[in-house]
Amino acid sequence: MEPRNAVIDLLVVGGGTAGLVGAKTAARLGARVVLAERARTGGDCLWTGCVPSKTLLAAAAGGAAGPTEFPAVRARIAAAIAAIEPEDSPASLEAVGVTVRQGEARFLGPGRAEIDGEEIRFHRALIATGSDPAIPPVPGLDQAPVVTSETVWDLVELPRRLVVIGGGPIACELGQAFARLGSDVVMLVRSRILPKEDPDAADVVRSALVHDGVRIMEDSTIEEVSTVSGTAGAGGSRVRLDDGRSFPADTILVAAGRRARVQGLGLERVGVDVDDAGQVRVDATMRTSNPAVWAAGDVTQHPDFTHLAGVYASTAASNAVLGVSRSVSTIVPRVTYTSPEVAAVGVTSTGSAGHRAATMQHAHTDRAITEGHEDGFTRLVVDRRGRILGGTIVGPRAGETMGELNLAVQRKLTTRDLAGVIHPYPTFNDALWNAAVRDARSTLEKPLVRALMAALVRITRWRAVRADRTPT
Repeated sequence: MEPRNAVIDLLVVGGGTAGLVGAKTAARLGARVVLAERARTGGDCLWTGCVPSKTLLAAAAGGAAGPTEFPAVRARIAAAIAAIEPEDSPASLEAVGVTVRQGEARFLGPGRAEIDGEEIRFHRALIATGSDPAIPPVPGLDQAPVVTSETVWDLVELPRRLVVIGGGPIACELGQAFARLGSDVVMLVRSRILPKEDPDAADVVRSALVHDGVRIMEDSTIEEVSTVSGTAGAGGSRVRLDDGRSFPADTILVAAGRRARVQGLGLERVGVDVDDAGQVRVDATMRTSNPAVWAAGDVTQHPDFTHLAGVYASTAASNAVLGVSRSVSTIVPRVTYTSPEVAAVGVTSTGSAGHRAATMQHAHTDRAITEGHEDGFTRLVVDRRGRILGGTIVGPRAGETMGELNLAVQRKLTTRDLAGVIHPYPTFNDALWNAAVRDARSTLEKPLVRALMAALVRITRWRAVRADRTPT
């Protein structure tokens, strides 16, 4: 525990994934670290994000549970959080030398901040305050029974009619899960579902959602939400589109993006710039416009992924306390945990000249056939030299296969490199290997290569004939 009047090496503002990892990294390097958290350590991932959502998906995997079994689902989620929480607790931080302060933190000026009115001085700071769900400005939405990815876990009953606003990963994951549990789910999507993913991947997920009972309305614009006075809690809302269609809802789940938590931090007092969306600007080393302040996690312009927040925060903290300038990797894997999963990394389209795709449909993957999950695919994007630039995997446990693909992209491996690695059989990973084999073999079809191979075969045949004729 540092004396309250000491100048600390690193002040970490926020106790989510980025703050936890950044604080522990700096403390293990020998720095004096104080972490300020306004609510509870663990952040969105533990309490309202990854842990509860993936537990919900697992609970829903067996099909409709029904309203009477929803309390058991809630209990399962609570148990998962309780099991993981100790790793993110103040005690785990203090065990490695981090001083944890409960309260609101804001900057007062260079090297100065306060936590609930108590001033603290620091040499360096790491902003890791995360983000909040964004609520679109739809007339009447503020009067409706709305939940977000943070408050949906407060539901004590399974919604009979659930309208989901949004079509990104969170909307697709939760929409599918609630449909499998027995809710009547309608998804209202501004463009198409999973707009950042390969369109073929989105098509597979769309079919899976529809199969599970989700009604998907793409290219939709919401005109207004009407709620009969006094009946909102009983499901008296109706969401109307600009084309006249409308949908009743007991609960409306808004999953339409997130906004960085920067209000009240006093960033202007320390010269930390934000963009038009309110996200903290950082360079490749995670340093802000103030050379004494770094930032990591959802509060920055980088994608809102837990794994990214942790890795980037570790780099930021190391740079801050060691005085180095390591850059973060821009190769970022992502997974949407629908059924089937969608995993992607790097370049996922062949839009650039010289790029080609190698695709293996899972209908030709033996493990997929044996398990009855043949609707997915594995696709690699390759450059002229055969280097793997990225790709997309759609299928069960696609996120597990992503590790190998991510390594291939990171290490600039070629499809010949990957094809030369022995893979166990039968696994869903076979599709990745076979896609690499297919691309590597395609190089043999080039006229010059075919001519060279034919010449080598003839030479080898001639040598064999000579050997056969040579007396022993």
